Amino acid sequence: MASKQQQIHDLWDGLAEFGPTRVNEALDHAMASLCGIIGAQQACWFGAVRLDCRDDPIDGWRVCAIRYLHPHPERDAAYAEHRRRLERGDIDPSIVANLRHAGRFRVSIQHEIVPPGWYDGEFYRSLFKPFGIRDVCYMATPVNSGLESWFGFERVSPEAPLFGEAERALLERAGRALKWFHRQLALHHGLMIASQPLTPAERRLLSALLGGASEAEIAERLGLTPNTVHTYATRIYRKFGVKGRTGLVALWLGC
Repeated sequence: MASKQQQIHDLWDGLAEFGPTRVNEALDHAMASLCGIIGAQQACWFGAVRLDCRDDPIDGWRVCAIRYLHPHPERDAAYAEHRRRLERGDIDPSIVANLRHAGRFRVSIQHEIVPPGWYDGEFYRSLFKPFGIRDVCYMATPVNSGLESWFGFERVSPEAPLFGEAERALLERAGRALKWFHRQLALHHGLMIASQPLTPAERRLLSALLGGASEAEIAERLGLTPNTVHTYATRIYRKFGVKGRTGLVALWLGC
């Protein structure tokens, strides 16, 4: 079996092979590799953006994009309920604790940061316990002052061991070198322009534009009309603040 350090090197080398048009494949590879390194069964990535919200208990931070390594509808429903709670001001102490050091690279472990009795509370019972989640290890990477890219790794089943210092050290070793990748994730999901994140359709077109195909070729490949492709492309350029495909590619190569 490869050593942990070799697994980390394989992760880094593997991510470099995907290129800018296969961002979600690279993300799945990163989550699966990190799960293997620290012994987790499930992972998710989410992009958190700091919006201009006055008198907000978590200083305007909101999750604007999310992807699970092993998705299923029940998790999507739980995430939607979580967002509804946030918007009505129902902020769980675990969220506050995770954001306490926003702006710094950090690895936090759920059972260490939650208050006594948290596992008996309604938040855990409704959003974690139904999925057998025993513990979660979070890795947060600041992309800029208003954007953070997060991984969450879960150990599933009541008998699973809790995360500890060994897993924290491995994630710190593996994760500090990946800021370039988190910036690429943020660009792909339109989070560098927090007020107007990209739609799923725009993200599909973005990958095609970066791949070099003409708008006519993209239209044929995606089953769209050339006018629709041009409209989407123009919208994407506007959102990223560039004048055309050359500017878009230059922005991407700068990551």
